[in-house]
Order: sequence, then structure tokens, then C-alpha cells
Amino acid sequence: MITVSDVSVSFSEKPLFKDVNLKFTNGNCYGITGANGAGKSTFLKVLSGELEHDSGQISISTGERMAVLKQDHFAFDSYSVKETVMMGFPKLYEVSKARDEIYAKADFTEEDGNRAAELEAEFGEIGGYEAENQIEQMLSGLGLEEEFHDRMMSDLDESQKVRVLLAQAIFGNPDILLLDEPTNGLDIESITWLENFLLEFENTVIVVSHDRHFLNTVCTFICDIDYGKITQFAGNYDFWYQMTQVLQRQAKEQQKKAEDKMKDLKEFILRFSSNAAKSKQATSRKKIYDKLAQSVEDLPVSTRKFPYVNFKADREIGNNVLDIKKICYKDDEGVQLLKDFSLNVHRTDKIAFVGIEHNSISALFDIINEVKKPEDGEVFWGQTTSHTYLPRDNSSYFANDYNITEWLKQYSKEQDDAYVRGFLGRMLFSGDESLKKVKVLSGGEKVRCMLSKLMLSGANVLVLDDPTNHLDLEAIQSLNEALIHFPGVVLFTSHDHEFIQSVANRIVEITPNGVIDRMMPFDDYISDEVITEQRKELYAGTGKKLKYRV
Repeated sequence: MITVSDVSVSFSEKPLFKDVNLKFTNGNCYGITGANGAGKSTFLKVLSGELEHDSGQISISTGERMAVLKQDHFAFDSYSVKETVMMGFPKLYEVSKARDEIYAKADFTEEDGNRAAELEAEFGEIGGYEAENQIEQMLSGLGLEEEFHDRMMSDLDESQKVRVLLAQAIFGNPDILLLDEPTNGLDIESITWLENFLLEFENTVIVVSHDRHFLNTVCTFICDIDYGKITQFAGNYDFWYQMTQVLQRQAKEQQKKAEDKMKDLKEFILRFSSNAAKSKQATSRKKIYDKLAQSVEDLPVSTRKFPYVNFKADREIGNNVLDIKKICYKDDEGVQLLKDFSLNVHRTDKIAFVGIEHNSISALFDIINEVKKPEDGEVFWGQTTSHTYLPRDNSSYFANDYNITEWLKQYSKEQDDAYVRGFLGRMLFSGDESLKKVKVLSGGEKVRCMLSKLMLSGANVLVLDDPTNHLDLEAIQSLNEALIHFPGVVLFTSHDHEFIQSVANRIVEITPNGVIDRMMPFDDYISDEVITEQRKELYAGTGKKLKYRV
């Protein structure tokens, strides 16, 4: 258990939160929510002891071991994958190393033999003999193929290292588990595995995540950072969100009543302040007015900011949208990503492309948007269609010296600076922020710029390759709502389960041996027994594991 008592934290002399009092107990998973910059990651670092707090006390039950998801992806490059995971359980790792060192001795003495026996016993008691198998199961569950299990960390790419560091954090049954954005870089299958693991985990979990479905699935409490404090709510993300909507509505109603009352008082004061018979009443009401004014001024301001996302099509889409006929494509290394792929898109479609063939989906999106050329096959867009594209890798759009206003003017019919800056303000680039150079923007800021570009296009077909990547929860919610209400066609892929479930009415899965195409919501798709059997057949012999929750 972790007990937080009267803890206050400031960052660069700016107070993040103060007088925090919380308890984190075994058997519960606590989701930490808040706007970007509210202090979510800082709070985890304070809990782990990586950062000092300004005041208050944090106490951990005696003898409990804390594990933290490491953020430095290069810290373990000189170690093997399995060794890196084992380091997550320091005691086991130390015993294993000491054991190996004794057996490596050329002049093995009787004393060494006695010490080896002691280490073997200790090794067995803390689960050493089952460790390698557990490590391999974790790595496979998190989507790291077996061929990488015995490699050096330096041989892995960033997405693979993320999986290893996550396995390191959860290995060895820690008493307290701190996870900062554990689903970043994971596909839906790996996220599902992690969800199932945490649902069965009996100790304390504290997690920061922008994945709403993940928070809904694993969390028993939400700790929300806002208004300079941390408030704990029982329940998952959806329950917290509904509660905050009610509380915000109540606060607005109270504010409206106070403002109406102030208006009446002000009229009375102005009318009778110079009237001798009514002067005492006017003075009394002036005091009431001042108190109400103070209470209105003291209403806390939320740190949450929701961008305005709204896609409007310049023209209504016709019946003929997109016809893809027998597309074939190989990547630069000769890997067949698409083979005789065909698809007909209808005017009411919002298609989620799902599955583990992510490179195939990105290649398809690049081809239909003329970024890449297929080796064979044809793409036919309908005459009434206009399409726009948000690629997974948007770096080429920002390889210039423009500021944000100049950058967006390239895509705007209206060239007036005031119009463009007003548009950017709705996307949370206010004031001087609209003059920032685009080459220094964060990942989330670049995606918001790309969404601005898409909104200005007036297109009736949106093609989005993992659009929720890098966005915070507020931006994801705004984009989510915009796509639900968009009257045109949407072709997209995402690792956000809730996003897919709420937007898509058609699911397309590209597999190594064919395509599954169904008109149904995502939850129905992954729970359908007939589709599950079909998926098994299409992936048979590929060595790729299917991990949708069913």
C-alpha cells in the first residue's frame, strides 16, 4: 500500500498540485488522468522516488517491492533481452548472476560448492527455475516474436524495446506497479494481452494512459489531476467522465444563479444607494454582492482544453466512392504486403482496418492516396469524391522553416492571417503559439496541425492512419466525436479500441492469406466465433499469434 499525505509539488516554480491525500491499496488499479502538463508523469515519478516533492509524506508498506516502467529505451543496450526483463526482479537477477559467476570459476572449491547450493536453493524459492519460461510468455504476449528473445537490446527497434521494458516492469509479481503510458507503441492484440494480465494482477497498479478502453477495462479507481489538486473517484474512466460532467454542470448552474443574483443586487444598489430610506438596505446588499462576486472569481479554472474538431464536406458524396482492384505491393525488402487486394467502398462506410498486418494497411493507404505506386492492380475514385490523408509518418510535412500560421496558410483558401490564426486558436494554438516553428513541434502538436489541414480541405473522404497516436485524451475525444458526426466516408486504422468501436460500422482485416470484410461493430467482430475460426485458418502456419479478447 502507498499512503500519500499532504503532498504538494511544483515544477519550475509553478504549482502542479497541493495538499494531496490518497491511499493506493492492493487489488486495485488506479488510473491517473489530467490534461497535458497537469503533472501525471510527475506524480508517478514522485511516487517512485525519482523526483522530490515539496512537502508532505509518501509511505510504502514495509517490505513491498515497487516496479516502474522505464522510459529510457537505450539504458539496456549492452544487455540481452531476457537479461533485461529479469532485471525487473532485482533479487532474482542478483542471485542468478552470483550463481553464474560461481559456476564460471575454473578452480571450483568446496566453499564454492556450499555457496552454490545455497544460491540454488534461494534461486528455486524465488521462482528462478520458472523465470525463463515466464519471460518468454510475457514477451510473446506483448508481441515480441521468439526470434528476438535471445538477442541484444541494441538489435531491437524502439517499438520492440518498449515491449521488453514493459515485460521488465511486470515480471516477478511486484507489490506495486507504476506504468506511464504502457500502451504506447502497442497494437490492439498486445494491449489486450496487457489488459488481461492486469485484470488478474492481485497487487497495486497505478497507471497513466490516453487509452480510454484500456482505462475502462483495468481501472477500479480514477485519480484526476485538475484545479491544482488530485481527486479520487471510484470506478473506471467512463464513470469518472460521467461524474465530472454532472459536477461541471452543477458548478455552471451555481455560477449562473450567483450571476443572476448579482445582477438583481446591482440594480437595487444603483437604484437606492442615494435614497436615505433605503441606504441601509443598499449597504447590506452591497456586502452580499461583494461576497458573491468573490465566490464567482474564486471558481477554479480547469486545465483541460478540448480542441475544436469538425469536418465539413464541400459536396455530398455520390454512390461510387472507391473501387480497389487486385492491388499487389512489396516493400523495399521484398516482403509481400498486399497481394490481389480488392475492396469496394460505399457512400455510408466508416471502415476500420484492423489486425496485426500494420505495414500492409499503411501501404494500402499510401497507394490509394498516390504516395506509393502498386506493382499491379488499379484504384478508381468516384467523380464526386475528394479525399484527404493523415499518414502515420507526417514528418515530411514539417521539414521546412515555416511557423504554424504560415504552414497552415498553404492549405487554406482564405489567406487572411486573422482567419488562419483564429482557426488555429480553436486547435489550441493561441497567441504567440501560432508563430512557433513547425519543425520544433511535439508529436501531438503536429497531429493537431494535420487535423487542421484536413478540416480546411472540405474533403468528403478521410483516410487516417493511426490518428490518435500522440494525442491526449481531450483531443482524442474531440476527434472521436467529429468522426462519429462526419457525414462522409472514413477509412482508418487505430490502436484505440474505443475509437474503433464508436466510429466504425465496417471492419476489414488484412491477413497473410486473405481478407475478412464484415459490416458490424468492432466488439461484435472480435467476439464472433465464426470469424475467430476464420482468422485462425487465415493465420495458420504464419507463426503469428492472435490475441483479441474473446
